[in-house]
Amino acid sequence: MPLAEAASLVSMIHAVGLTKRFGNLTAVEELSLDVHEGEVFGFLGPNGAGKTTTVRMLTSLISRSSGTAEVAGCTLGRDADELELRRRIGLLPENVGLYESTSAVQNLEYFGRLHRLPEAKLRANIERLLRMMDLWNERDRPIATYSKGMKQKVAIARALVHDPVLLFLDEPTANLDPESAKTVRDFILELKKERRTIFLNTHHLDEAERICDRVGILRTRLLTVGSPEALRDRLWGSRTVVRVERPSEALVVAITDRLGPRKVEISGDTMVVEVTDPDRDNPEIAAAVVGAGGRLRQISQLSPSLEEVYLRLIHEQGSAG
Repeated sequence: MPLAEAASLVSMIHAVGLTKRFGNLTAVEELSLDVHEGEVFGFLGPNGAGKTTTVRMLTSLISRSSGTAEVAGCTLGRDADELELRRRIGLLPENVGLYESTSAVQNLEYFGRLHRLPEAKLRANIERLLRMMDLWNERDRPIATYSKGMKQKVAIARALVHDPVLLFLDEPTANLDPESAKTVRDFILELKKERRTIFLNTHHLDEAERICDRVGILRTRLLTVGSPEALRDRLWGSRTVVRVERPSEALVVAITDRLGPRKVEISGDTMVVEVTDPDRDNPEIAAAVVGAGGRLRQISQLSPSLEEVYLRLIHEQGSAG
């Protein structure tokens, strides 16, 4: 990232050495992290990695054991900032906690009034949010009659009803059927268009890849941070898949003679070649294969999924531990 661009970024979350211990158990260790204004940041990790504990610390629901953090311009642990922090953030917890005997409108009215929103502003926000989620026509039905996906959307609306600048979503699609999960993802994408700052806890890697600008991978300690594309390049590297009629060691030699020493793997009718710059190296690979008498069928870039990168990093960390 250019220095001028980096300098212009505003941190909505700035954590330094954030740690939480429960007795002898360290749930989160020395977390240092910046989340920028207007981005969707995905927090990934296996169950028990400390994702929910991190959110509970950042939203001041539990105290930290050590370290410091500023969230939406408020300092964690400073009594004078506690009420202002509540005004500036929204939270979707693991359990939605709606009042099921009342309607969507009544739920949102209750929580909006807790934030002391002016009545006209509250009404406008409720209508806007329920229309965004295609729930306006269902607004007066009791929450108990809603599907899981509908309830989850109402819970997200509750977190947004007071117009927070920073939204925390803790596993927003957990335990939902595919259709309900899609409705929630689509709504998050709508929020993204509004340039909301969103901190998303998830263990759904495809979800993170579709929604998030950057992701952090946590396993008690923060293992890495970056865009999905940057993590793929950093942890996996660039590789080109070359399909030929008959792979041979002679073709491997021709490629390495042309490009220099590098790893080339043969599997079936394909050769997988490590490359530094695909735009520069791929034409050279094709020329080397044809020059050595090979019959080239296809050449393409290998692009591992975020899930593959994540699993590799988690397994490497587990082996190192």
